[in-house]
Amino acid sequence: MSSPSIDLILKTLPQSPGVYQYYDKEDKILYVGKAKNLKKRVSSYFTKKHDNRKTEILVSKIKDIKHIVVESEIDALLLENNLIKKLKPRYNILLRDDKTYPWLCIKKERFPRVFSTRHLIKDGSEYFGPYPTKNTVKILLELINGLFQLRTCHYDLSKEKVEQGKYKRCLEYHIGNCMAPCEGLQTEEEYAEQINSIRRILKGNFKDSLDAFKKQMQTLAENMRFEEAQKIKEKIQALENYQAKSTVVNSKISDVDVFSIKSDEAFAYINFLQVKHGAIIRSQTLELKKKMNEDDKTLLELGIIEIRQRFEGLSKEVLVPFEVDLGENIKVTVPKLGDKKALVDLSLRNAKYYRMERFKQIKIVDPERHTNRLMAQMKKDLRLHEEPRYIECFDNSNIQGTNPVAACVVFKNGKPSKKDYRKFNIKTVKGPDDFASMEEVVYRRYKRLMAEDEDLPQLVIVDGGKGQLSSALKALERLGLRGKLPIIGVAKRLEELFYPGDKYPLYLDKKSETLKIIQRLRDEAHRFGITFHRNKRSKAAIDTELEKIPGIGEKTAIDLLRHFRSLSKIKKASKEDLAAVVGESRAQKIIEFYQEITHEN
Repeated sequence: MSSPSIDLILKTLPQSPGVYQYYDKEDKILYVGKAKNLKKRVSSYFTKKHDNRKTEILVSKIKDIKHIVVESEIDALLLENNLIKKLKPRYNILLRDDKTYPWLCIKKERFPRVFSTRHLIKDGSEYFGPYPTKNTVKILLELINGLFQLRTCHYDLSKEKVEQGKYKRCLEYHIGNCMAPCEGLQTEEEYAEQINSIRRILKGNFKDSLDAFKKQMQTLAENMRFEEAQKIKEKIQALENYQAKSTVVNSKISDVDVFSIKSDEAFAYINFLQVKHGAIIRSQTLELKKKMNEDDKTLLELGIIEIRQRFEGLSKEVLVPFEVDLGENIKVTVPKLGDKKALVDLSLRNAKYYRMERFKQIKIVDPERHTNRLMAQMKKDLRLHEEPRYIECFDNSNIQGTNPVAACVVFKNGKPSKKDYRKFNIKTVKGPDDFASMEEVVYRRYKRLMAEDEDLPQLVIVDGGKGQLSSALKALERLGLRGKLPIIGVAKRLEELFYPGDKYPLYLDKKSETLKIIQRLRDEAHRFGITFHRNKRSKAAIDTELEKIPGIGEKTAIDLLRHFRSLSKIKKASKEDLAAVVGESRAQKIIEFYQEITHEN
């Protein structure tokens, strides 16, 4: 029996919470989504005009729809999360969950061992974590082993075997790391006291352990057992040092989970901070790959559910930057001021730092992905119709009103393409007129590119504000390119971006990568233009002086400069040295010229 038509499915969908699944003509899963109202949500895919191209492609491929009805929206969210990980649909967000995180295990046994593991075994043992890195677990274990005397052996320390004397104390006992419960030298009650203290520390409660150690140290000191008291003091310092590494927050904020999100065109980064007893005891960031231009609310909800499934013992209250739907059993707080707002801001900062670190890694190991992401971001930030893979930037240089020149630098895929840089001598403008000079060079540049049937840039940048932009637009108008060639002006003072016909400038985030690329382009155009201008002025000064000498033309002047390297060395050269380059007759004329100048001065 063939599947019913899409129209029929849409008409018969229930108006209940649930999960929907889209399939293609080959019955392969395309997409899994959740809905508060299945009928309304699924129908919207087929009745709305979609701005996102990927959504249009998805809808065109849907040949069958299946759904699962659940009790509540939170149940739908949980089911959606599980189905995405199980089915891995092509158009869903990619959950990066391809590694097993380390845990700390308190083994269920007589005289429990404490160790790290990546495998959870359901044998009644207690597991704390998971922790983001192996190093975090290592530091915790070093702290625990420094504070408490725990066994590390794998012996079965049942009461019968210990009483029968099956085991002998080992080196760990002799160096003070273990109290030898294997020989009955430590009671179960004493050992259990240590394990309870470890549990409290792993849950972020340092106060009880610190108080117990301080009381023990005081008792030892009062009994004149100073060496033992000193050892306890060192343990207190170690615990306090570790506690200091946990960011301390308001002690009244005793048990909350904090989530934030930072996203771009392709990925979202969701940070999680766990706060216990007034301290942050865990931080982790989850990376999600976008597939369908999902909004931050959808991504954050999915990320929170994923993280809460991964970790145990989480709070019933979450702090988030904006409202999310997590069901009735979880209290959602969007703080506006105070310590809770500071926690959300801290979480967001962690997400941003993680994103920057990922960018740096990607730039090294996958430069193409870095470039693609950067171009997509620039397209969005600068409101362009296509990615600016090819950008040109113009700058004028006419220092002190002399030797006016202009420079055009070229960036391809966000990097300088120096072989494509061009220098311009201003030909039609008299005197220092930046606006007229800009019109001339923009006109000359694109007239030539069009005549040679070369590709035009996807973005043109002119260094300057509205005046320079207006001049460049006149040039494009004369060429019939106005409205066809994207162009912006960059004002130096406040990094304002001016657009044709737009009264107000655009301001980008000072830390945005798009602004950094634009600043680099402008600085490179300025450097290239200044260098050209300086060289032209120097050459003009030298050419003018040497060519005043009778019998010395341009070619002879160049020969002299190549040999002597500077004008000052030519002035100081002997007649014999000059004659070796230009002959005796010209050498004599050079000597007489500079002698006359010296005499006049």
